[in-house]
Amino acid sequence: MDERDERDEPADYGQKRYRPPAGATEILLIRHGSSQAARADRPFPLVDGHGDPDLAPEGREQAEQVCERLGGERFDALYVTPLRRTSQTAEPLARRLGMEPLVEPGLREVYLGEWEGGLFRKMVAENTPVAQRMFAEERWDVIPGAENDEAFGRRVDESLTRLAVAHPGGRIAVFTHGGVISRALAAATGSRPFAFLAPDSASISRLVSLNGLTTVRGFNDTSHLDWSAPEPLS
Repeated sequence: MDERDERDEPADYGQKRYRPPAGATEILLIRHGSSQAARADRPFPLVDGHGDPDLAPEGREQAEQVCERLGGERFDALYVTPLRRTSQTAEPLARRLGMEPLVEPGLREVYLGEWEGGLFRKMVAENTPVAQRMFAEERWDVIPGAENDEAFGRRVDESLTRLAVAHPGGRIAVFTHGGVISRALAAATGSRPFAFLAPDSASISRLVSLNGLTTVRGFNDTSHLDWSAPEPLS
């Protein structure tokens, strides 16, 4: 084949592995590890009204497993919420990478009103009428005193948008909560409010954000974990 024939050969357009578009922000949403069990005689301490349990022993093991999974990746920043279970989950990875996590208050868990302090788990386990209504209507604010769903959605959306804008072309790890992850993925896909409820503890979900548009690249990845017991909802 002469030089002219080679130039006239049609180009090949094969499928390639996904790469984020130039300028996009990769956001890893990591749910905190399993927290301490709730007991009626030992309510969780509160921080600004939110239940603030420590990680359970298995949750600390999960935090180490998250570190093993992500310790070889590059991150521009690590974020946690004001609730200790997120910072405790991030601590092994932060130590390995030599990074100081930043606190993002807007990504704290949905406020559960009168069901804070661990009572939420009891009400769901007992399948109370209000819990049934919450799942049927897919609204947190049917719980007495709970955060308004629209306000919760706004603060989650605003926080994630701000972080994406702060790290164009970068990758960040956000250690947060099940309700926040559920809300973020539902907003990105335009799905039902509870369609992504509930991600497992220490699971990894992946978003790619560019120019106000978000793509879901993964949900509830737990391939790095060893499971021995079912997970609670909150």
